[in-house]
Amino acid sequence: MTMFISLYLKRHLLGILAAIICIIFFAVSFWLYHLPLEAVLYPTIICAVIGLIFAAVDFSRAYIHHKQLKNSLRRLDGVDSLPECLSPDDCDYREIISKLYDEMRRSETDAAAKYTDLSNYFTIWAHQIKTPISAMSLILQSEDSTLSRQLSGRLSEIERYVGMVMAYVRLGSESTDYVLRACQLGDIVSQAIRRFAGEFIYRQLKLNLAPIDRMVLTDEKWLLFVIEQVLSNSLKYTPSGSISIYITGDELCVEDTGIGISPEDLPRIFEKGSTGCNGRTDKRASGIGLYLCRLICTRLGHTIRAESQPDKGTRIYIGLGRVRLGIE
Repeated sequence: MTMFISLYLKRHLLGILAAIICIIFFAVSFWLYHLPLEAVLYPTIICAVIGLIFAAVDFSRAYIHHKQLKNSLRRLDGVDSLPECLSPDDCDYREIISKLYDEMRRSETDAAAKYTDLSNYFTIWAHQIKTPISAMSLILQSEDSTLSRQLSGRLSEIERYVGMVMAYVRLGSESTDYVLRACQLGDIVSQAIRRFAGEFIYRQLKLNLAPIDRMVLTDEKWLLFVIEQVLSNSLKYTPSGSISIYITGDELCVEDTGIGISPEDLPRIFEKGSTGCNGRTDKRASGIGLYLCRLICTRLGHTIRAESQPDKGTRIYIGLGRVRLGIE
């Protein structure tokens, strides 16, 4: 209210100054002509009362208009929801807002169309690339050699990158569906481990899997993606030693004995495009995997955090307790 009064007075400052100047001018004129005070005072009071009435009416209209604009701001669904114009300035501003609103809607429509085209392209690309990947996988399965196992590992890595691209595209879509239901966490973890069985054998890494008998409310497909990304990172940055998977409290922990993460990089590992020192050394790092994990966990109502020491290893904790869902 105080701000409105100050803005109202500022807007009518010229009119107020003009009225004061007129009053002074008439007072001086009456004084110079030696007119009786009674002849001046009565009409002056009447004019002042009438002026105050008009000022009060104008102030009331302006304040009501101000409140209508404030209400429109809270439930703005188009230019038509704005109150009627009270002045030429209001009409000019309304026209500007209308043009900006139309331009914004056109931009949103164009962006949605471009995103749909991009999403369709990547969907087709992902389905088409699966055919040569499957064919190569069958060829490699027919051989049992160090080279074939190495190529199978790289082929699995390509499949994971394809899955990462599709997850990135789907997460940006407003139509992405999340099927939340009670799932056996141990089964989801087992699925993820089977995907990387060849990698564990090829890298000669030990897997320590504690019994996991826990029902969680989640989307099985998306949680599986998160666990796979975490396991993929652990395998990538653990040249020797072991990877352990276990439950601690309400969190699933994936712990490795790899190269670890530097303290200055640790707070940023879940940011988009963040690769850190390890990623700059390893050219395969995209800086997208853990960012997608954080995004998915937020939307599923889970949490994800990391603890690490350089040259000692990393622990990734996926919180599966009850958290307010991030789905919009």
